[in-house]
Amino acid sequence: MAGGRRREQQRGRQSGSGEHTQLQRNEVQCSNHDATHWLILSHDGKVSEHWAKPPANCSKTRLVKELGSLNIVQIACGGQHAMALSRGGELFTWGQNTHGQLGLGSQATFIPQAQLVERLKGIPLAQIAAGGAHSTTVSLSGAVYSWGKNDFGQLGLGDTEDRDCPSYVGALEHWKTIFISCGADHTAVLSKEGLVCTFGAGGAGQLGHNSTRNELMPRVVAELWGARVSQVACGRQHTLVYVPSLDKFYFFGSDDEGQPEDERKPNQLIPLPISSPVNTGNSCQKNNTSQNGIKIMAGVNRSFVLCKENQNSYLNGIATLENKKVDDWISNSSSKVQFERIKKNIRLIFSSEACINGSFLQKRDKHFKTSKEFSGVDMSEVKHFYKKISEMPKLFQEVQKEVDNLLPSLSSSPISPENFRVYLILPFILQGKDKSCYHSLRLLAQAIMKLQPEDLQTLECLWSNLETSSFEELVSLYQRVSQDNLSQFITELHTCGPRDPFNLYPDETVPLQILQMLYQVNSRTGFRVEESNFYVPLVKEIIHFCQFFNRAIALWNLSKYPCIFDMQDRIAILITERQVLCAEGSTLSRTSTEIILTYTGKQWEFHVRRECFLQDIWNNLECASTQEFRKILKVVFVGEKGVDQGGLSQELFSIAARTLCQPGTSAFRHYTSGLVWFPSKASGCEDKDIFFQIGTLCGMALFNQRMVPFPFPRALYKKLLDLSPTLEDLEELLPTVGRILWGILNEECDHNLESMDIDFTIMEEGDSMDVVELKKNGANIPVTKDNRKEYVDLYVNYVFNESVQKPFQDFMQGFLRGCPARSWKMFLPVELQVVLQGHPTVDWHLLEKNAVYRQYNKSDKTIKDFWNVFHKLPEEKKKMFLGFLSGSDRIPVYRLECFRFCIVDPQAKNPDELYPSASTCSLIFYLPRYSSKSILKEKLLYAIEHNEGFGCA
Repeated sequence: MAGGRRREQQRGRQSGSGEHTQLQRNEVQCSNHDATHWLILSHDGKVSEHWAKPPANCSKTRLVKELGSLNIVQIACGGQHAMALSRGGELFTWGQNTHGQLGLGSQATFIPQAQLVERLKGIPLAQIAAGGAHSTTVSLSGAVYSWGKNDFGQLGLGDTEDRDCPSYVGALEHWKTIFISCGADHTAVLSKEGLVCTFGAGGAGQLGHNSTRNELMPRVVAELWGARVSQVACGRQHTLVYVPSLDKFYFFGSDDEGQPEDERKPNQLIPLPISSPVNTGNSCQKNNTSQNGIKIMAGVNRSFVLCKENQNSYLNGIATLENKKVDDWISNSSSKVQFERIKKNIRLIFSSEACINGSFLQKRDKHFKTSKEFSGVDMSEVKHFYKKISEMPKLFQEVQKEVDNLLPSLSSSPISPENFRVYLILPFILQGKDKSCYHSLRLLAQAIMKLQPEDLQTLECLWSNLETSSFEELVSLYQRVSQDNLSQFITELHTCGPRDPFNLYPDETVPLQILQMLYQVNSRTGFRVEESNFYVPLVKEIIHFCQFFNRAIALWNLSKYPCIFDMQDRIAILITERQVLCAEGSTLSRTSTEIILTYTGKQWEFHVRRECFLQDIWNNLECASTQEFRKILKVVFVGEKGVDQGGLSQELFSIAARTLCQPGTSAFRHYTSGLVWFPSKASGCEDKDIFFQIGTLCGMALFNQRMVPFPFPRALYKKLLDLSPTLEDLEELLPTVGRILWGILNEECDHNLESMDIDFTIMEEGDSMDVVELKKNGANIPVTKDNRKEYVDLYVNYVFNESVQKPFQDFMQGFLRGCPARSWKMFLPVELQVVLQGHPTVDWHLLEKNAVYRQYNKSDKTIKDFWNVFHKLPEEKKKMFLGFLSGSDRIPVYRLECFRFCIVDPQAKNPDELYPSASTCSLIFYLPRYSSKSILKEKLLYAIEHNEGFGCA
C-alpha cells in the first residue's frame, strides 16, 4: 500500500496481486492489497480511478477531474481510500472516511471527490503512503504525520484513538525518516541510516520484534540493527526489507491469509532471509548495492521486486528550487519562448508554501534536525538566490508577483516547524529598497500576525537562532518598512489628507509589531544587535506634531512599540502623559537636546519639617488620596522661604534616599558592592509598610521628573519591567558569589566539581544562619555537570525573586501608586535606572561650558580661579559640589547635555569673610570675589562639605 511513483523504465514480474505496477511507459498503477481499488497515474500527471465493485454513487472507472490541471507526482491506495500529491506540494484524499483516514477533519463516512488536506498545507512532503484505513506522510526533513484508524497503534502516537486530522509522530523526531510503508494495520519506517522501525498490529509477527504483541510507539527492529536496509515494503500482514550490502531480502510476518487453516505456515516473528522473488540478472547487478537500484513491493500473499535502470527517477517529488534551475532561468530569460516556460516554473514554486519550505535546505542532512530551535534553512543560499535574481529585474518581478499572491493565503495554523521556513526565507527574497518590496514585506508582516500566540513563540525562537548578521538584516528590513510607513503618515498629517490625523491604520502598525517582536527577541538573546538599529527617527517629528497640537492619542498608539524610540523620545512621551494626567495648562517645548515642560496645573503641596523629615514624608503619603499623585509635586520646607522650582523636590528625594540607605538604620540589606537589596524572608523584617512607602516615593520621583538615587542593582529595574534577572545581575550585587557560580558553570573537570561538595541549598544570613533548599530534597542533591545550570538558575531566582517576594510586591504596588503614568514601561532597564538615579558620571568640562554668569565675565580672575580650583578637586568633592548646587550629586537625564547653573557675584563688602552659597531652587551659585585662590579653595571646600547650599537663599 505504499505510494506509487512514476518510473522511466521497469522490468520485473508480479506473483499474485501487487500494489502498483507499470502499465505502459511512464504510467504507474497503484492498488490496494485486494486489487479491488486502484489508481493510474499517467505520464502527464493525470489520475484515473478504478473499482472492481464501486461504492454507491461511484462509477467503475473515472478520471479524477477535480484535480484539474495539477501535475500529480505520487499516488497511494488504501483499503478504500486514495491519496495524491501534486508537484506544487498539495496533498489530496478521497474515498472511505469511516476512521478519519482522509485527514480532512470531516465526519462524513465517504467523500467521493478529491479534497485538499488543509492541515498539511505548507509541509514539503517527500512521500505519501496509505494503509488499510490509515494514512501517513513523510516530509523532506523526515517528519512523519499519520491519521486514520489506530485501534492497533498503527499511527505511532502512543494510544489507540483514531485521528481525523494529520498528527505529528513525535517519537520519530530526528529519526531522519526517508520512507514509510503501510500494511493493513501496521506501519514500517526507514531512516536515512538504514534502520527500520515498526508499530501497530503485531499479531502475525509483521513487526519483526520476535513477538505477536501490538506496538503503540515506533520500535526499532533489533534483528536488522547494523544491516543498513535500503528498501522496506508492507503487505497486509507482513513486511519485506532489502539489504543491498548482502543483496538479500528479509521477510517477517504472515503471507498465508486466505489459505486453509491446516495449510498455513507458522508466523515469521523475526526477519529472516528469503530467496529473491525474481532473478535480478545482469541488468540489475550494477545497481544491486544501491538503494535506487531495486524496488520491492508487497502484495496480499506474496511479494515481488521491480528492477529499474534509471535510479534518478526513484522519487518524483514536489518542485523545489535548485542552483541549476536558477542558472537556467538566468541564461534563458532573454528568449520569449523560454521565458514563458520560466514563468510557469517560477509560478509553480513561489505560489506554493510547501515548495518554498522545501527549498534552500541545509546540506549534509542538517535539515533533518529541524525543530522549534532549528529551521533547517541555509540562509546563505537564500541570500545567494536573492543576489542572483535581483540582478535580473524581469525574473525578480515574476518571483515577487507570485509571492505577493501567496502571502494572504499562508497557513495560519502551522503544525510543524517546517511550516515556519517561509517566514524566514521570504524577507530575504523581498529585501529590496523600493515601494513594491516594502508592500510585499507589509503583506508578509500581516501573514505573521495572523499566527496564534504559541506559533509566534515558535517563530521568535527560530529568529533567536539566526546568525547575528542575518538577524540584523531582518531588523533592518522591518526598520525601513516602518520608516516608510511613518513617512506616509507624516505626509498626510502635513497635507491634511482624508484621514484621522492622530491614528495609524492597522496595516501601518503591523510592521511596527514585527519590529517590536524582533526587539523582544533581541533583548532575550543578550542584545546581539544594537538598540539603535530599531530606532525610527521619524517618530521625533510625530512627537513634536502631537505635542504642538496637544494631542496624545497617536503617541499612545505608537508607544506600544517602544523599540522605535530613543531614550529622549521615551522621556518626551512620559512627559506628555504626565501633562495629560495633570490636565491643566501645561506647556511643553523641546530643543534638539532637551525637553522642557512648564506646569501651571494643579499642585500638591508637600510640607516637610527637616527635624521630622521621614516621618512627615510618611504622614503625607498616608493621608494622600489617589488624585494627589496626579498633581504636580511642590515641596515646602517648613520655616524656609524657598519656592520649589524643581530644586526643593529634588532635594527631598535625594535626602530621603540617603537617609533610608544609612547603614544600621536602613530597612535594606547592604552589600560590599555598595548596593542595597530587599531583606530576605529569613531576616524577619517586621515593618510591612516601609517598602510600600519607599516604592511610592520612587514612583513619585519618576512622575515628577526627579531623581531618587537609591543604590539599587540593575535587577530591580528588570523586575519592575517584568524581566528576569540573570547571573550577570547577581554578580553585580554579589561579585564574589557571582564569580563562584561562573566558575561552576565553566568547570570542565568532573572531579573538581565533585570536590566542591555543593548541593541544592543556599545559606541565608538572617537572625540565624538558615539553610534553604533551592528545590525539594535539595540537601541530598549534589551539583554535577548535568544539573549545574539548573542550580545556578535556582540560585539567581532565589536571591532576586523567591526570597524577596513580599517586600518587592509591596515596593511594586507603591511604585504604581506613586506614578500613575504607565508609559515608563517603554524604558529599558538601563534607561529606567538612569532616569531614576541620574547619570553617575558627569562631564565636568561640559558643566563649565554650560555655566552662565551675572555680574561676572567668563574672563574674570575669580571665575578662572574657581574653575582652576574645581577641576583639581577629587571626583568625590566635585560630586559634593553638584549636590551643594542642585540637591543631587547626579545630573538628571532630562538635562544631560544642557544642565546649566548661574554663577552670581553677591557683591559683598568683605568677600573673604563669606562662604559660597547656592539656591537649589534656581541653580544659582553665589561666589564672592575672593582675594586669592587659596581662600577660594578653603571656603568652597568648607561650604560643600557642610552642605550649606541646601535650601533656597
